[in-house]
Amino acid sequence: MKNSLMIYLNKRLLGLDMQKEKSIGPGPVITISREVGCSGLKLARLLVTRLNTHNSAAEWRVLSKEVFSESARELDMDAERVRKTFKQADKYTFDEILKAFNDKNYKSDRKIAKTVSDVILSFAVDGFCIIVGRASHIIAKDIKNSMHIRLVAPLEYRVNHIMKSKKLNRNEAEKFIKKIEAERNTFRNTILKDKNFEEIFDVTINRELFNDEEIVDIIEYAVNKKKILQDFKSAFDFI
Repeated sequence: MKNSLMIYLNKRLLGLDMQKEKSIGPGPVITISREVGCSGLKLARLLVTRLNTHNSAAEWRVLSKEVFSESARELDMDAERVRKTFKQADKYTFDEILKAFNDKNYKSDRKIAKTVSDVILSFAVDGFCIIVGRASHIIAKDIKNSMHIRLVAPLEYRVNHIMKSKKLNRNEAEKFIKKIEAERNTFRNTILKDKNFEEIFDVTINRELFNDEEIVDIIEYAVNKKKILQDFKSAFDFI
């Protein structure tokens, strides 16, 4: 597996403009955005397995929490501190303000957000990855060889799924969904400069209507139809 952070840092040291690089067709990358309770990570892992059975040139991988760990390394911070930046609606307490004045290693929220965004883009540019969440569908939207998937489902389906997977009662499951959705909104609003972004997906799938294998089939078909692997055609043999 390539060290995408090192590739990203090398590009920065060489003075390459990541925005310009996007226009020359990096990737391939697939992003999966999902409503809470739609099992995005599970489907991403199934999709990676499917893609890797057809790939002889490079290994696909799933990325989600890795975004924070790689960003934390560059910032020389604890990964949980990076994660916390995007989870707090009210970020600053009096104690945190005092800490900022006394901490030589303090990093501003703006710097953290910029680093996380750049790391996500570097993963996408490096390619052969499925990025789950993290506003990756917006950050990587201009990449030529990209596919952006949205998983949705009725609230009842999602509540029942959370109740089963987290062993919660209905009230707890509903609160969990609201809490995680609020945290994801906070993340998007923190990391994106333009708050009036338009969310556009290549494919939106109702999770309730299809089982796991059927959804992987749909995504694989869409990947082939959009031809995001065309530049790597010799490495793939789709049925």
